[in-house]
Amino acid sequence: MYLLLAASDARAAPEGTDSQSAPIGPCADIIPLNALGEATAARRTLAVADLPAAVTQLENEQRPRWVWNRTQSWYPPLLDAGVSVERCHDVALCRNILVFSALTADTDYANTTAPLRFDDILDPSPEAANQDSLFDTPVNQGGPFIDALRQEFAAQLEAVRRSVQPGRLALLLAAESAGALIAAEMRHTGLPWREDLHEQILTHQLGPRPAGLQRPEKLEFLAGRLREELNAPALNPDSAQELMRALHRAGIETKTTRSWELQQITHPAIAPLLAYKKISRLHAANGWAWLDQWVAGGRFRPEYVVGGVVSGRWASRGGGALQIPQQIRGAAHADPGCKLIVADAAQLEPRVLAALARDTRMAEAARDKDLYAGIAAQGFGGDRAKAKGALLGAIYGATTGESGRLMAQLTRTYPEAVGFVEAAARAGERGEVVTSRLGRSCPPPSSDWLAGQRSSTAEEQRRAENTARSRGRFTRNFVVQGSAADWAACWLAELRRRLRTLASDRAAVHGTGAAKEAELVFFLHDEVMVHAPEDQVQTVRRLVEESSQTATRLLFGEIPIAFPVNITVVDSYADAK
Repeated sequence: MYLLLAASDARAAPEGTDSQSAPIGPCADIIPLNALGEATAARRTLAVADLPAAVTQLENEQRPRWVWNRTQSWYPPLLDAGVSVERCHDVALCRNILVFSALTADTDYANTTAPLRFDDILDPSPEAANQDSLFDTPVNQGGPFIDALRQEFAAQLEAVRRSVQPGRLALLLAAESAGALIAAEMRHTGLPWREDLHEQILTHQLGPRPAGLQRPEKLEFLAGRLREELNAPALNPDSAQELMRALHRAGIETKTTRSWELQQITHPAIAPLLAYKKISRLHAANGWAWLDQWVAGGRFRPEYVVGGVVSGRWASRGGGALQIPQQIRGAAHADPGCKLIVADAAQLEPRVLAALARDTRMAEAARDKDLYAGIAAQGFGGDRAKAKGALLGAIYGATTGESGRLMAQLTRTYPEAVGFVEAAARAGERGEVVTSRLGRSCPPPSSDWLAGQRSSTAEEQRRAENTARSRGRFTRNFVVQGSAADWAACWLAELRRRLRTLASDRAAVHGTGAAKEAELVFFLHDEVMVHAPEDQVQTVRRLVEESSQTATRLLFGEIPIAFPVNITVVDSYADAK
């Protein structure tokens, strides 16, 4: 059952309601819908303050799929009120998938609907929930927001039904919407973070916390050494321009200040410069200012952006949630009596490629937990490094260097797998769109790209060929990375479902709130972290593995390729790698 939830302003009583009993001020409308998106009963208008209790009752009685414009507009306030929901359909996230998907290319929806701007999808402000302009299409202009939202949802359902692969698309939309719920829940729960341990790390690496905007003690010491070695007493090492001028004056010919380039140079200034760069990154990205801004109450609560990358991978806004450096992972620490269960899908993208291409020989190599070792044994004389380099080169389009030289051997050994990514690359070079396993398609080429392909001079032809090859490298990787994101989304959604069932079963025995429950607290591409009481660790391990197996079946059916997950149980995230 679907329940549409939309903001309204009930200063005037809705049609068909008693004006004396209608709530006044900011309200929410709830309308039951059928599988066609049609209303099956009159709308119910509630004061916002009454919404948590109503949602809880409806969850217990009907287990609906909530339909709303944006998860981040509705779900965080419900979570703050102690209310969680089982399922939803995020209209904004689903809209852009359907507009761009090659599976809906022949539907009226794809041909008449404009995509939402990325800022519109991300806008978390409550006011945004009341803007008709989000669905400003010809069919929706002029109607109240709730009517426009219902019509948009009905159109999305119709687009899925008329698509080339309705089952796959429906699964993708459900997984994407579940991801939106998980992102909000993980921000609400937060990643356990020991501020005292973080302070210890910073003090050890940088020295005592400085006053105001001063440099930490160890940074200032290295800056002083650098000034001496470069004979530049007024040098500010944080200024790239000043640093480059000082290096050149000292006779150090370097084009950049990147660490890998500096490491090739012999000069007394290089060691303190490299040390300065390393700990200055820690200070700037995860120093005391970061700790003050992003950690409170023993939790790190970043904002995750579901589908923030065109391939379907997540991104984050602020806090660097997807780039927690090894230096500070020791601060991510389980609460007393709990453990962090960290699971990552082993060599996910190469396994996805084997499944997509139906390459039986690569499937044989993938039966072992170390796919690269299996490939090395089959075609690279047991040299795992060469096997890994060749396969990743095929996925990412490396045509030069060692990876390029190994492509011929990889092609002879795995013609189906290499042929699959090569076909995706050629399609991209022709300006075509490629699609993930469940139906997320890459963006079409821009008008400038298309115009650039219509070259007339030799120089224009050279540029056109370069841009075509660049797009080919993008589409080559998109089909694999996008399908891996599909798999990870299903894995995450299935794990959430199983953890909720576990909590429900335990509540039936011990009572609601009687004990701490296992919770998802972190997700990064192919890695999941669960914070769980020690007595639930073995159960959660099993659920993680079973969820990965379910994700594989959902995407590929019964196939002879394993998608194993590496699971570690630790107190500190630093010990998981």
